[in-house]
Amino acid sequence: MIISPKESGFYFPPEWHPHRATWLSFPRNTDTWEDRFEKIYPSYLEFIKVLSRHEEVCINAHDDVLTTKIRGLFEQYDVSQDNIRLYQHKTNDSWCRDHGPAFLINKNNQDKMIVNWEYNAWGGKYPPFDDDNNIPVKIAEALGLPYVTPGIVMEGGSVEFNGKGTVMTSKSCLLNKNRNPHLSQKEIEQYLHDYYGMDQVLWVTDGIVGDDTDGHIDDTIRFVNEDTVISVIENNKSDDNFIPLKENLEDLKKMRLLNGKQLNIIELPMPDPVIDNGVRLPASYANFYIANSVVIVPTYRCKQDETALSIIQDSFKDRQVIGIDSTDIIWGLGSFHCLSQQEPLPSKI
Repeated sequence: MIISPKESGFYFPPEWHPHRATWLSFPRNTDTWEDRFEKIYPSYLEFIKVLSRHEEVCINAHDDVLTTKIRGLFEQYDVSQDNIRLYQHKTNDSWCRDHGPAFLINKNNQDKMIVNWEYNAWGGKYPPFDDDNNIPVKIAEALGLPYVTPGIVMEGGSVEFNGKGTVMTSKSCLLNKNRNPHLSQKEIEQYLHDYYGMDQVLWVTDGIVGDDTDGHIDDTIRFVNEDTVISVIENNKSDDNFIPLKENLEDLKKMRLLNGKQLNIIELPMPDPVIDNGVRLPASYANFYIANSVVIVPTYRCKQDETALSIIQDSFKDRQVIGIDSTDIIWGLGSFHCLSQQEPLPSKI
């Protein structure tokens, strides 16, 4: 009989759990940002610079050529390499939240392991993705960690955790037939229980306009502690995001946690629509990344930036909130949370 990670005491900790490191896959796919590729460097390198002041940054670098280029960019943008490690792991794209490993820690000891979910570039939208799909195993081997392979598609941006047995996700993504068409909702929930170590799955309905992931939760709703979520809202009734975000908010109000409590809900405004060449991009302040001592928030050169930073700062009294311009990065249809994956420290025993 196969013992699941949950039965062995493993679980996926919340993002605010102390990190050993943050993992990134350095951008190399020019198709993702097209003619804007060079424009992402100032913000992306600032992201690395801020992160490396607070925790180790581990970077998947495709080959020798990219490794050399990365080191040159570090010098150009004055990024200290003292707390950065490069790993020669082949990648197809830069969205480490979705193709990177899911790190589990054990509540009973200091063991750590990796879940090697399958990755198919959000329903086969952007082939090839074979190198990205291999990243969790490459990292497990590099770190000498055991790993388990459930055999189904699962992306890190599609799930959000409160650290007390609850995972939140969206029906539009996890129940989409381009992911695991052979599984029912109940069967998907069982995988979340067994391989993330969860006791409860909460479902919202949809994502935001322009999101090619079919509605990842990290663009709409984020846990900031065990019973509080930040939920993005759109106040403009004529905006295409108004109805789906209102429906998600109604979903949240009906939810109850394992202890019977209602969620505390903090409303976060959406930025002004970011439109480039007639394309509505999935710009959202909810795509922030919680690191050790800091929270890094994407900003979009609009009046809501300061309001959003203030709301998020009020939600993280123990961390400094830092905004970094994501206006060019968002052309790739993701931001700082999509680009990163945390590696937690083991449990304190």
